Amino acid sequence: METIVQNIQGVPLNHYILFCSIIFAIGVMGVLTRRNVIIIMMSVELMLNSVNLLLTAFSVHHGDPAGQVFVFFIMALAAAEVAVGLAIIVMVYRNTRSVDINALNRLRG
Repeated sequence: METIVQNIQGVPLNHYILFCSIIFAIGVMGVLTRRNVIIIMMSVELMLNSVNLLLTAFSVHHGDPAGQVFVFFIMALAAAEVAVGLAIIVMVYRNTRSVDINALNRLRG
């Protein structure tokens, strides 16, 4: 029974784990290495989407829809993060004429 659930769509669970880990690592590298706020926010969204995909894969693997329900909460959180983040980016751009994180040091004083 477990092998039938594991290969519902013909893709083993290990492949989902590897794929989501790679996507998450790309997102982490984007957050740590980039200085552009828009790219950083896109990297955070990439990390959230990799977690969503992994939660959905585990949910299907275990036959429990709780993981898929939790994905909807994460999607709502991501939408709120985008709305607030874009508002902050617009205000920073209005004050500094740049979306570079290093330009935010000028707003301290």
